[in-house]
Amino acid sequence: MKNLLFTGIFLLVLSSCSYTPDSENLISVDEMKRVTSVLSSDEFLGRKPFTLGENLTVAFIAQELQQIGFEPPFEGSYFQAVPMVETISKVEGPVTISIKGEKFSFNAPDEIAVNSPSQQESISISNSKMVFAGFGIDSPDDKWDDFKGIDLTGKTLVVLINDPGLYSSDTTLFRGKEMTFFGRWTYKFEEAARKGADAILIIHESLGAGYEFNVPRNSSISAKLFIDDNGATKSCKATGWLSEASANRIFSKLGYNVKELRMAATKRDFQPFEMDAAFSVEIQNEIIKNISTNVAGIMKGTKRPDEAIVITPHWDHFGVGEVQNGDSIYNGSVDNGTTMAWAFEIGRAFSKAGRKPERSVILLFPTAEEQGLVGSEYYTEHPIIPMYKTIACLNNDMMVPRGRMNDVTMIGFGYSSLDSLYDIVAKKQGRYLLPDPNSHTGLFFRSDHFPFFKKGVPSLWAFGCYDSREHGKEWAVDSWNKFIKSVYHTPADNYDPNWDWSGIAEDTRMAFEVSWMLSQTKTAKPRFY
Repeated sequence: MKNLLFTGIFLLVLSSCSYTPDSENLISVDEMKRVTSVLSSDEFLGRKPFTLGENLTVAFIAQELQQIGFEPPFEGSYFQAVPMVETISKVEGPVTISIKGEKFSFNAPDEIAVNSPSQQESISISNSKMVFAGFGIDSPDDKWDDFKGIDLTGKTLVVLINDPGLYSSDTTLFRGKEMTFFGRWTYKFEEAARKGADAILIIHESLGAGYEFNVPRNSSISAKLFIDDNGATKSCKATGWLSEASANRIFSKLGYNVKELRMAATKRDFQPFEMDAAFSVEIQNEIIKNISTNVAGIMKGTKRPDEAIVITPHWDHFGVGEVQNGDSIYNGSVDNGTTMAWAFEIGRAFSKAGRKPERSVILLFPTAEEQGLVGSEYYTEHPIIPMYKTIACLNNDMMVPRGRMNDVTMIGFGYSSLDSLYDIVAKKQGRYLLPDPNSHTGLFFRSDHFPFFKKGVPSLWAFGCYDSREHGKEWAVDSWNKFIKSVYHTPADNYDPNWDWSGIAEDTRMAFEVSWMLSQTKTAKPRFY
């Protein structure tokens, strides 16, 4: 009923707008192709922060912003300096785990993907007692405590990915099958540090993680980036993931079955326990302090320039890395070249709309999204326009050009009245809103809208994904899953001149129309439900 009420209000607002640009003629597929092909070319070296690829990328973005009429918002500059620390971890020799007094070796990164977020050059963990604590969650609001007072000081915490609701038939646990922030690896790493653990290992499982083990594996041998806060953020000495096979190997020797432990851990009365096992690893860190760059442009509003809509496509990817199938450049064409093109076209549409927005519109290209939303976290602490005056964040990520879709998949559906605005435009396009059918993977917490959401800004990630107009649902689901399994975060994410851009063009028109409505002062500020 609440959603219907908001939809009615926004329909009234839309019909009362005296001027609405024709988005059909404002979006150029040729421009999107050009931008994506340039940004995902080998010349840009995979757009990794702190590299020549970053320099080329941020210069290109600034040039494009200037050409489409967006002004520099950072005291006359398009660039916001983000002080960061880069750590490159190298595991010395095999990781060893003593089980019942017998030593076993595990290969890093193929069996245990581990690195160190510590700003120390040498990390040594020797015979650290291992503790299994279910999902590693401590949430008084949910009346959930996986730790039950167990002392983790100097120990190695072993936990499950995701949260209990995914694996339980009890829909009242957390948000049922939908992942909460407690299910994210970032929370688990942070909680382990708060509890005083020396190390944490998460047991990988594809359903709960939302990706195969190759993703944390590849990440563990890549450089890690953190905001440089002079060591104020507490972290474990080592953080990592166990492959399912490694976890089964360890627990079977202790007389446990991982699947049975997972089910037992979905109960509130589950008790953590010390394992008859000890973890050892030697890590050498290369530590580099440097400045990376957020890039942004602003089109100031004519009536309320102190209020803003922020549109967020991250610019970074993984640079040059491990060779896979003869290729070592992680070009990130879909992640996130296509989305940068989406954002530029929204901005270009505002420039060609015939009149300026009444509220300000900011195109923000954050750095280091792939490293844990570092650039967007920094921006929300140092914004152009204060967070309480930022009325919405419209994000996108991983837009695969696969033709037009019937659905508008909503990552973050049900949180705010932004849903109603998207519903208005979706109906105009003959489409329907689809709450994320894979919300158990936690995509909502994995892209640059989330830091805005944490600051109280209504935020969404919306794109066509699961229901192809030409090929149907089964094909769309299968093609998306193939991208996630075989292309995502690999050198295979390359530009294809044969892509069908019609769906992304439609999504771009949708985002522009929603942005335009938000930019009009007759449109009420979005509210949380």
